[in-house]
Amino acid sequence: MQADDFGFGTQIRKSPYFDATVRWGATAFSVYNHMYIPRDFGDPVENFWTLVNDAILCDVAVERQVEITGPDAAAFVQMLTPRDLSTMAVGQCKYILITNADGGILNDPILLRLAENHFWISLADSDILLWAQGLAIHSGLDVTITEPDVSPLQLQGPKSGEIMQALFGDSILDLRYYWLREIDLDGIPLIVSRTGWSSELGYEIYLRDGSQGDALWERIMATGMPFGLKPGHTSSIRRIEGGMLSYHADADINTNPYELGLDRLVNLDMEADFIGKAALRRIHENGVSRKQIGLIIDGEPLKGPNTTFWTINKDGVAIGKVTSAVYSPRLERNIALAMVAVDYAHIGIEVEVVTHSGPSRATVVERPFYDPKKKIAAA
Repeated sequence: MQADDFGFGTQIRKSPYFDATVRWGATAFSVYNHMYIPRDFGDPVENFWTLVNDAILCDVAVERQVEITGPDAAAFVQMLTPRDLSTMAVGQCKYILITNADGGILNDPILLRLAENHFWISLADSDILLWAQGLAIHSGLDVTITEPDVSPLQLQGPKSGEIMQALFGDSILDLRYYWLREIDLDGIPLIVSRTGWSSELGYEIYLRDGSQGDALWERIMATGMPFGLKPGHTSSIRRIEGGMLSYHADADINTNPYELGLDRLVNLDMEADFIGKAALRRIHENGVSRKQIGLIIDGEPLKGPNTTFWTINKDGVAIGKVTSAVYSPRLERNIALAMVAVDYAHIGIEVEVVTHSGPSRATVVERPFYDPKKKIAAA
């Protein structure tokens, strides 16, 4: 297929890697943060096995950056999130939640601190640039908020460290989990971080000059092919195995951190008056009415991820919904993330899930489903 075969008009942006991904076999795209994202490089099961055994390179330029600079940048970023950032060092990354005044989750991005007064918020799918710019107007804080020319790639899988070593030299092996480094690759300006949306060993490579997207993609692929690197797409199988959230599916503006078991990302005792603090305090004191759980769904292997929310019933009464479901070829089980009434969020409870092919029995289990301590990614 040719790059021009894909088109929703000029209102959907193309990444600096778009033409390269089509050359390398991308056959379908979806839209994320108003941009095309490759969703199909062939069999998703083969993509999964390449990820967990070797390495894949993913175009995730849709992870747009909100850049916050200025004398009050640190104070402004802390206002956005209930996670305590007081000990965040320059060069560090953190997984954060951005909440509104009701405690609802607007985004669950990675925050990068490039300098004392220089931050990037690496976004999931929502318009946080507009939210941040709006908040800044009457905040009384001296900040500048823009979207820079930055486009990330994800290099993920057990061979990713060897590929990075071949690209950047031995020193890259010292890069710690959730830290970043500024690197120039023969004139291509980059930020590299030990992060990724795969639960595997992995890196994100943030290109700071979109005109060099094609050159960067080809350089990484050429370096990585001897190690088994293949072009790929973010794996629904692996991220559900790892219990990783997909915004708009597993969380949205009506979901709060306590429903997801993300209490560790909320510090109600810190001095900073972040947005949603009062609401989150009330929720913490009163408790939640629903919680996220893991499910094993009986029956034949699912043919792909669910594309609608599946109703969960107990004794003929709806108690919640499946938000993300997929068949794991490694676990040989249908696995799912779901949100249910709190009385049913207990390990071992059996429920009924109304899948696209009819009702199926399911059992509440621990999540994540695989490598719960994240030992693989943090190794």
